[in-house]
Formats: sequence, structure tokens, C-alpha cells
Amino acid sequence: MAETPNSHSTRSKGLVIAAAVAVVAVVIAAGVYFVGMGDQTQTQAASRADADVPMSELMEAGPLEDVVIGDPDAPVTIIEYASMTCPHCAHFHTETFPKVKEKYIDTGKAKFIFREFPLDILAARASMLARCAGPEKRMALTSALFESQQSWALPDESEAMDKLLGIARQAGFSKESFDECMADEELYQNIVKMRARASSEFGVNSTPSFFIDGKKLGRDHELEDFDAILEEDHAGAGDKTEPAPAD
Repeated sequence: MAETPNSHSTRSKGLVIAAAVAVVAVVIAAGVYFVGMGDQTQTQAASRADADVPMSELMEAGPLEDVVIGDPDAPVTIIEYASMTCPHCAHFHTETFPKVKEKYIDTGKAKFIFREFPLDILAARASMLARCAGPEKRMALTSALFESQQSWALPDESEAMDKLLGIARQAGFSKESFDECMADEELYQNIVKMRARASSEFGVNSTPSFFIDGKKLGRDHELEDFDAILEEDHAGAGDKTEPAPAD
């Protein structure tokens, strides 16, 4: 039997409703996961909290590809685990990271790797947005999200997502590409896996957390705290000049 315009319209509406229900189901499931994983995360991380981790373990391929900032061949590797809704992470990226970058990354002494450790669903969504921007724009959008954190990291999820959409538009997203990114269940699950792996294998239990060539940085994250490890444990790192021959 031929399909009438009304039946076609009804079918289209049905598909839209089905898609909306699927997205809601994913969000609800995600919420249950994040609510339920708090105690588990703390328990798993407790045995390795504040412990150093071999670089061979830290650099094993994970659920998502790393984006390296700086010279890939730099002698020192700084790895950060951060949550996009964490105020301490925002403070680091707006106040301290530019100094670390100028002193160590831009000079070729160290390379920097940013990894996701979302503390809530909204943080995961913001991380997804940064990932969807592509490798070349990812850290620029990450920095913009940290700088504007107070404007979008809001208790009302609907308002928070509207604010994220506004930031996404400024980064070149359309409403359609933003929605497509937010509906990427595989990407979402891989970001969640990043957090789970960091917790269970590397003892990460707070954000931001840093490893410098596998050595766990303490609770303070100012430039002098990086200096204490980079200048004492890696004296001369990045100095590519040859020593003068002995007389």
C-alpha cells in the first residue's frame, strides 16, 4: 500500500521520539554509573595512591589516543589527569600551566599529555566536546573550557548544556555537529574507561593528578612544585649541548 504524507510524518516523528528516548536512556545509565563508581574508585585507587608508576605502564595504549603538547622526543614526560568541572584543574590551566609550558614544554625539556578523569557526567560531556574538536583543536578548546568553567559548569544540566553549545559554536560546531558529538556513546564509554583505568591501575583518586616521568606529584601544583622534580630529578633535561672536552 502506498505511503501517505500523514503516515510518513507519523513515522518520522516516531523515529525522532525513539532517538530521543535512546539518548535519555544513555544519560540515565551514565548518571547511575558515575553515582555508583565513587566508592569503587576510591577503593581501587587507595592501594596505589601517591605511588610512583613505571613509565612503561603509563604509556601503554589506552582507550583513547593521547595528544602530545611539545616536542614528542622531549626527554621528560608530564601526564595530567583532570576533570573539566574541577575548579583546581581550572586554576592550574589558567594560572600555572602557562608557566610550566613556557619553562619546560616550549624549551623542549618536557612534553605534556592531558588525560580525562571526569568527576561527573558534565565533565565527561565537556571532554567529549574537546575530543570532537579534533587533535589540532583539542587542547585549545580544553583551555577555553577551563577559562570559562564558571559560566557553564552549572547545577542545572539543561542550562549547562546550553552554555556548552554556545562555547562549541564559537569553536566552529553547528547545533547538528554538537548533538552528534554528545550522542557518541563509544566516545563517552572510552572517556569513562580512561577514568577507570587511571583509578585502578595508576592510583589516581583526585584531580588534578600529575606524573612526571612516572613520579607522582604531590598535592600542590604550582610552578615550584614542578621545579622540585624537574630540576632535581632531571637536572639538565632538555639541554642538548655537548659538554666541553676535558683538558
